[in-house]
Amino acid sequence: MTLDDFMHEARSQGYAEPVEVRQPAGYHLGGHDHPFDAFALITEGQIDIGVDGVVMRYRVGDVFRLARGTRHTESAIEQGVVYLAARRHTSGTTP
Repeated sequence: MTLDDFMHEARSQGYAEPVEVRQPAGYHLGGHDHPFDAFALITEGQIDIGVDGVVMRYRVGDVFRLARGTRHTESAIEQGVVYLAARRHTSGTTP
């Protein structure tokens, strides 16, 4: 997905303005969840997201979504990751 497409989709679906997130090589965060929906575009590196024992790898240009309350793991062991993350705190609205 292109940056323009990501920004358009985020805005049209009620997400707040995205913020850049940077995690170094070796990053790992065990099982946790968030009180918001997340929509993210990978801009550098790669990240593995695990949900219900299934781990998916996301690379540059990929997007991932996590519904609020989804328990998941995150890791960027090999090379780190940079991504744009947009949050939606309630269905269709921004904070």
